[in-house]
Amino acid sequence: MTTLRQLEYLVTVVDTGSFTRAAELLHVTQPALSHQVRALEKAVGGTLLERLPRAVRLTPMGRAVLPHARAALADAERLRTAARLAAGLDGGELELATVYSISLGILPPVLRAWRRLHPQVRIRLREYAHNDELRAAMAAGQADVAVGTPPADWEGPIRELGVEEFLLALPADLSADPSVMDRQSVPLADLSGRDWVHYAPGNGLADLLDRACAEAGFRPRAAVRTEQTAAAPLLAAAGLGPALVPANLVPPGFDGLVRRPEPPVRRPLVAYTRTRPDPLTAAFVDLLARQACLLPPHVTALLRGAAAGGADGVAAGGGAVMP
Repeated sequence: MTTLRQLEYLVTVVDTGSFTRAAELLHVTQPALSHQVRALEKAVGGTLLERLPRAVRLTPMGRAVLPHARAALADAERLRTAARLAAGLDGGELELATVYSISLGILPPVLRAWRRLHPQVRIRLREYAHNDELRAAMAAGQADVAVGTPPADWEGPIRELGVEEFLLALPADLSADPSVMDRQSVPLADLSGRDWVHYAPGNGLADLLDRACAEAGFRPRAAVRTEQTAAAPLLAAAGLGPALVPANLVPPGFDGLVRRPEPPVRRPLVAYTRTRPDPLTAAFVDLLARQACLLPPHVTALLRGAAAGGADGVAAGGGAVMP
């Protein structure tokens, strides 16, 4: 019969890459550790680890078992946390997973409000470059709740948060350009000949920008690719080229221009869990749904100012919805 202790031993050996280091970390003898790993292998019916002279390596069966071992350990820790909360012993810990752009734009005000309400609850934040990575981590039990785009083929609970809007960040010296002047929206196709502030390969926003431009009939030429999502609007304002950024990432006091792309680029956002959320997780999701600011007031003011000199605008609805 498989035990949580055996799964913990397997994960620790894999993470440390050594039976010796794992035994030291777990405060057990190496023979005892080896015995428990062999017992686990007997229970699952095959070898999980290949013992090399100076290292260990997962077998194909081990690679298949490891994500489930991690998920089981994470579920057990959440069970202990829920029990402590019910007993009133401590505030517990909330494990939150999301993608970089959301952790920089939407989450900080929400976490500030959460901290005021629940100062005794610790927050562990896990960040990923792509929503596919986020879904995989959540499926493996790496967090209590994930915040991102709707995950494909997800069987657990999903809470809709709203639709995030993407805007064009442009250098201020384009204010005299006829395609930009006195307009609240700019056709993406009008920017096809420009170099762009792009995102690093593997970043989900790189895929989003490529898809939006492809629908407009061109492939964006990168002047620079940034690993830091929040740097994109600043690089655009510095004159490196247009950037397509989440509206909530445009900083207050932004000294560039902000316009809506035409057609609009949007993506739905949700919070999702593997199982029915415990009271602590449910309380956080409720606060997130109430306080997530997808279009900050200072960005609305920038857009309103862009249209003040002309009649251009965008019709409600329509446009491209990006996953």
